[in-house]
Amino acid sequence: MIIVPAAIKTEVVLECYACGHQQPYRLPHPPCPKCGHDFMEARYNYAAVRSLWPEVLAGRPFTMWRYRELLPLFDDQYQISMGEGGTPLLPAHNLSMMLGTRHLFIKDERQNPTNSFKDRQAALVISMMKEANVSEMVVASTGNVAISYSAYSSHAGIKLWTFLPSLVPPEKMQEIALYGSEVIKVTATYDVTKKVAAQFSHHKGITEDRGIRNIGTREAMKTLAFEVAEQLAEVLGPPRPGVPWRAPDWYIQAVSGGMGPVGFWKGFYELYQMGLVDRMPKMALIQVEGCAPMVNSFRKNLLEAEPVTSPDTQIITIATGAPGPAYSYLARIAREHGGTFESVTDNEAFRATHVLAKMEGLSMEPAAAAAFAGLFKLLSQGVIRRDEIIVVNCSGHTFPVEKFLLGPDWAKEVSEADVAGEQVQAPKPPSEDLLGALDQLDERVKTIIIMEDNPEAARLLRRILQTRGDFQIAEAHNGREGLALIQQHRPDLILLDLMMPDMDGFAVLDALKADETLRDLPVIVVTAKELTQQERQRLQGRIKMLLQKGSFMDDDLLDDINALLDKV
Repeated sequence: MIIVPAAIKTEVVLECYACGHQQPYRLPHPPCPKCGHDFMEARYNYAAVRSLWPEVLAGRPFTMWRYRELLPLFDDQYQISMGEGGTPLLPAHNLSMMLGTRHLFIKDERQNPTNSFKDRQAALVISMMKEANVSEMVVASTGNVAISYSAYSSHAGIKLWTFLPSLVPPEKMQEIALYGSEVIKVTATYDVTKKVAAQFSHHKGITEDRGIRNIGTREAMKTLAFEVAEQLAEVLGPPRPGVPWRAPDWYIQAVSGGMGPVGFWKGFYELYQMGLVDRMPKMALIQVEGCAPMVNSFRKNLLEAEPVTSPDTQIITIATGAPGPAYSYLARIAREHGGTFESVTDNEAFRATHVLAKMEGLSMEPAAAAAFAGLFKLLSQGVIRRDEIIVVNCSGHTFPVEKFLLGPDWAKEVSEADVAGEQVQAPKPPSEDLLGALDQLDERVKTIIIMEDNPEAARLLRRILQTRGDFQIAEAHNGREGLALIQQHRPDLILLDLMMPDMDGFAVLDALKADETLRDLPVIVVTAKELTQQERQRLQGRIKMLLQKGSFMDDDLLDDINALLDKV
């Protein structure tokens, strides 16, 4: 373990969120003596930190503890660390091409020690508990927090009692037990489970993790914002002279109780106060439709969240029916600074899980994929512009434990005799969007020609096709080369880009029309070009489908594709 010491003495006071009254920082955090409110903010000596960081950060390892001066731990010897933070900010090249975005990044929080961004929270909170001489602790969780806390409390020698709703996947419960934590399954919703945990904590006199009201949980999540700002500046450059780090236009995260975005916003607020960024990001917070109290309340313009008493979702990890003070905090931010709340269905999250795995090679649980499903929806609605800088938090585990995600036919069992007799057919994965449309290709369709001058776009289309079946795929990077391939192979389907050198897509269509043996070949045009009315008229009756690059996720369009491919 590498201890990152503070370069200056940690200076922190508690400020009441409701009335602004300040008091000395101490553990446990007392409520405000002036108004009784229990939501407190940590405030630091920002001027001292601003003058210090340019000198000291360059020599520190890239973990969350590099920002040590803005974390509420007084003695460095109590740092409990397993290398959390410092996760990569990945450019989503293939997904960007599919969606038509310019700057789309994935903050890959799966790379934390227990594969979740909750490790940031666990590292700081358990360190603070160690400093406060706490030896036993209670936490309620839908899975990921309990896993993180279990790992770090084991490392710190703190006994942990975990209370979980009985619908949490057993694989997650087993991992928690493996760390030596006590696992208490509660046959109720998560909100009831939190109440049971609080009652147990009070009865036994054991320290309880108070979730969003625990300052450590929010302060830890600030480090996510600090890293994103540093990393964006490395990739895109500083926004202007004198401002070294960069804020995204949008930060997108799937939320349950909302702790992550509360901390993320606090982080950017502090960066803005110190002049390290020149603006605040907008946040898009995504929930599942079966448990979306924040989304529903925001749409009703409520100041406090209206609880969902009976969640109806299979994605239990983000099924918090009563988000508490986080909603009021985040809704105020959205109204004052821009941003939004959006919901997605379970199936949309499952579909996004498949898309990210196949397009970017990233496996993730549906709770994390819900953020990407929200991105697809907000892009199609025009809420997020395709030229904006977008960061999506890939917050959860590297592989989903939900058994229903792939369905019963995700693999086929065969014997050696089956292979010898060539009786084996690859099972078809579940369908989604453009990929699902290609599942509808008749088995007679064996040969497909891709005519695309952009190698990355051609590679993306090839990957999509290869996930759908065993097709013979040929590529051409200009019109003349493509026409020669068409004449040679007589393909069953042509994917045609209009903008190609030497001989463009319109000229290819003219050549096909002039040849009686080729004029009836089905053509799907895939183009980034904004077509004029005259150009659209030239295509009319000569192609089966027009796909605008960046619109692959449009469900209505894909219904038309399915109908087309049924006839091929």
